Amino acid sequence: MEPAEPPLRIFLGITGASGAPYAARLIQALTTGDCELGICISRAGYEVLATELYRDVALPQDEIAQRLIGDADGVTVYSERDWKSPYASGSAKVDAYVICPCSMGTLGTIASGAMSNLIHRAASVALKEERRLIVCPRETPLSQIHLRNMLELRQAGATILFLDFVVSRCLDQLGIEHETARWGDG
Repeated sequence: MEPAEPPLRIFLGITGASGAPYAARLIQALTTGDCELGICISRAGYEVLATELYRDVALPQDEIAQRLIGDADGVTVYSERDWKSPYASGSAKVDAYVICPCSMGTLGTIASGAMSNLIHRAASVALKEERRLIVCPRETPLSQIHLRNMLELRQAGATILFLDFVVSRCLDQLGIEHETARWGDG
């Protein structure tokens, strides 16, 4: 009998861009698979989650995170100020990093190499360690500044994904089987 493959270790950053349902669907898909998931939600990310998913901006952050994760196993939520998180270090074994949804402010900060929270730091670690980084921006239309920042990240090795099939494409990029419809499926 061959030894079981260790679970994928994935970091998910959730920022203040519109698209909270994408993050929720991605969490649901990752937690039904064989994944260890570390989640960091920015302050603005909590506001968007509360607004778009729960229609209650007065919800405390702990309750938002609990509702988002439910009873899923293998999930840890980290503060955006948790610089001791394993995802802040290149020496930690992490298989992939995803930012979904990714605000243009976060995208620009990562493209510039600046880091003011765990999401920025984790993305920086992914790039410097040449690990898989998937960034899911939601804003459109795109300005020249947005496009330059995306090009900068792409040239550094990140994958940029858009549109409603974003969770399906994230799972494809992570190599995780799923039942989400694909283009051309009947």
